[in-house]
Amino acid sequence: MPYWRLSSFYLFYFASLGAMLPFWGLYLQDLGYSAMAIGQLMAILQATKIVAPNVWGWIADHTGRGMGIVRLASLLSWLTFATIFVVQGFWQMALMMVVFSFFWNASLPQMDVVTINHLGSRLRRYAGIRLWGSIGFILAVLVLGALVQRQGSGVVPVMTLGLQVGIWLTSLLVFERPAEVRPVQDSTSILAVLRRPEVAAFLLAGFLMQTSHGVYYAFYSIHLTQAGYASDLIGALWAWGVVVEVLVFAIMHRLLERFGARRILLVSLGLAAVRWLLIGAFVSQPAVLILAQTFHAATFGAFHAGAIHLTHHYFTGRLQGRGQALFNSLVYGAGGACGSLGSGYLWSEAGPLAAFAASALAAAIGLGIAWRWVDPARRY
Repeated sequence: MPYWRLSSFYLFYFASLGAMLPFWGLYLQDLGYSAMAIGQLMAILQATKIVAPNVWGWIADHTGRGMGIVRLASLLSWLTFATIFVVQGFWQMALMMVVFSFFWNASLPQMDVVTINHLGSRLRRYAGIRLWGSIGFILAVLVLGALVQRQGSGVVPVMTLGLQVGIWLTSLLVFERPAEVRPVQDSTSILAVLRRPEVAAFLLAGFLMQTSHGVYYAFYSIHLTQAGYASDLIGALWAWGVVVEVLVFAIMHRLLERFGARRILLVSLGLAAVRWLLIGAFVSQPAVLILAQTFHAATFGAFHAGAIHLTHHYFTGRLQGRGQALFNSLVYGAGGACGSLGSGYLWSEAGPLAAFAASALAAAIGLGIAWRWVDPARRY
């Protein structure tokens, strides 16, 4: 198994995410965009996940060239992002972000499939490779937080472009490994899988989880800036959340064996509701913010690993590519876009506390759905 080559892709991919999520909103704010416009532009990054992974997943499933798609998408994403230095105004910025994120969001689901195929029967070791993505995220937010503090937000697109190029270069190092053929399961249509109540409930709960994260990704750094926190401290808080996420990824295979993916999903949703309330109500209390960021280990790290595990079991054989793409589309794409748009509206009309309270409610509803319908009789 090409452990380091696979890990290096995740390192650069999530480092680029670490450059975008914490600081892109601040960069847009410094360019003069309103809270509503920032919410709309941040929603684009998530909304393209609704279409892009499914388009590329269908192509991958029918060509068996998942790694080729990863390389092509990675190349086109950084070439498109390079136009950031010439775009002007809301609509040009929006167009750039649509095209860029269409390619950027295409690569990760297919890379997950490639990684899972390399792992074979050692699926629980996925978290050990994915944790390098978390390490990349940590390094990016710490370095960029310090740079923004000293030089301003103009360094954000420069560093992001460099990391995008790194994604493409590391994709050239990974070779394809065909999926294991399962003739009986291959005959099942994807619609038949989606009709299963536990699958529909799983996707809906995941959608609500990511909807609840919309305000965090779009406005957390702005929320802290308005409360008087410096950029390097903001970066440190983002980094702390991912540090504990790394610790969880390192032991996730043991947690899955002991508790099963369903229980991990439930705990993650419950802690998400608590986390958003803490951030919204106690932004002036650094100790509370540190505690809330500690919950990132569950709300993203444990949730993602458990969800990837469940998706792999629900969508098998030749449905793997479309299954992972569908999960990313409905959960991270539609859920994230709705969360960003909704939070932008609430932030403008009702304020930060209302936006975070609505996010907590979304996570709580997701918890109820998952508890009632997501495969209560089985442990994956």
